Amino acid sequence: MGRTYFVEEAIGQYLSDLSTKLKPYVTGLLIGQCSPQKDYVIRAVRTPPKEEQKEDNISPSNLASIDEEWITTHASQVSRMLPGGLLVLGVFIIATPELSKDSQNALRKLIFSVEKSLTKRRLWKPAEEEVSDRAALQICSATKKVVCRTYDVQDPKSSAKPADWKYQSALSASWLALDCTVNVNIHIPLLATSPNHDLEKNTKNGLNRWSKQIEDSVFLINGQVKDGDTELLEGQKKLRGNTQSSTQFSDVKVLTQLSQGSSHRSTATVQVCSASINLKGAVKCRAYIHNNKPKVKEAVQALKRDIINTLSDRCEILFEDLIINEGPHKKSFEREYHVLPQRLFVPVAGSSVMLSDYKFGDEAAGEIQERFVEMLDQSVQAEDIHIAEEINT
Repeated sequence: MGRTYFVEEAIGQYLSDLSTKLKPYVTGLLIGQCSPQKDYVIRAVRTPPKEEQKEDNISPSNLASIDEEWITTHASQVSRMLPGGLLVLGVFIIATPELSKDSQNALRKLIFSVEKSLTKRRLWKPAEEEVSDRAALQICSATKKVVCRTYDVQDPKSSAKPADWKYQSALSASWLALDCTVNVNIHIPLLATSPNHDLEKNTKNGLNRWSKQIEDSVFLINGQVKDGDTELLEGQKKLRGNTQSSTQFSDVKVLTQLSQGSSHRSTATVQVCSASINLKGAVKCRAYIHNNKPKVKEAVQALKRDIINTLSDRCEILFEDLIINEGPHKKSFEREYHVLPQRLFVPVAGSSVMLSDYKFGDEAAGEIQERFVEMLDQSVQAEDIHIAEEINT
């Protein structure tokens, strides 16, 4: 029995519009959530055209011209804009009948390269029982026939398995949200032996250690410690008959362990350091979870990953920004302050789920709006951009 994908109804219209506009083929990403029983697809996003295609208005003519690197870069950028609980669930291709027989091979290649690129950036390890199937959706632009298959990305030799693709209205209109603010104070020593203060690498190592602390933390949901296998909504009143997008928020507190218990032997090492990095501030974290009897452990796992992702993504964005503005060779050993970008949230029409992004203090709303159009093919009103954090983080 293959997997079943429940898909937001509006995606059907979106894919249909793409198939009439873009010939002979168009690729893109599927965004949603995996759960043990079924998967949910709440967004489909076409691959943005490259500059030269925009200018000359040309479409590539055969599948050999699919730019794998461009599509994996797009997937990495999009994954930064997804709050906890959401991920790139697969890849789609809409192609003319002549190209359809090669489409499946192209999709298989894309699924594995996208997953490889996303895994490389993650600071958390997937859980044992985690769903590792990713969707390959193929649509014929002439007949509109939809074929959905899955590949197991943990197995490089995996072959295609059939999957069901079912549209549903108001799929994510009343998903549950978990919110928390995490105070961060991470001290990362830079070893004197570390070659020319490789800041990015050292920061990643420091974040790696911190992420293990987050993994081991205790999460209080609405003031209570709950058993992982209980239902998240147990004992809460259900919202009745309301399909308007309405979010039930749970307030979460994160308790990190101050010191290891006596059962852990601590071995201290002394290392000569010549400098250090300090990451300080309060970060807003959020995860969304489907409303089909979700378990506490699913929700907590989604929130843990958001906490870890939001900090590592910001550091990545900051280093990219520094390289663009200062060049990679700037070596200055005085005390320097850099403000990490702030987090913001933007609503999705017909859904209770919000997408996320980051802005530097001097970035205008117009730049954020452009990014949403380019990366997520979504136009955003300036008044819908909710900045979640104070500037002093």
